[in-house]
Amino acid sequence: MRKTISLAAAATLLLATAASAQQQPAPQPGEPPASPAPAAPGAQPAQPQAPAIQTVNVVDIEELPKETQTKVNEVIAKRGEDGLQKLRSSIDATPQVKSALEAKGLTSAQVIAASMDANGSLTLITKKAS
Repeated sequence: MRKTISLAAAATLLLATAASAQQQPAPQPGEPPASPAPAAPGAQPAQPQAPAIQTVNVVDIEELPKETQTKVNEVIAKRGEDGLQKLRSSIDATPQVKSALEAKGLTSAQVIAASMDANGSLTLITKKAS
């Protein structure tokens, strides 16, 4: 139970971060695109790469504590339908994730949120069709 709460909390935090990262300002017409600053030799990239998926956990939102369900629903509402479609397309394009859902008798259409920790553990939060 403690692990589920931790995963749900992490999912909420990561989804909030991902949602804000997706809202980048569009370049203005007539402005040249900003070129990235050259990196010093041996320097680390500014944005770390996401870890490879090691495990996939599928959790129904009803299994989460009510407080966590509320937080997840708030993040989902802020993300919008476009973000949800991008998430589902990404799931469908990743065979390992898609097969983990299918093993549970689910599809990407039932996924409402996702979270990945630094160890490569991907958690998918699903919701049964009502």
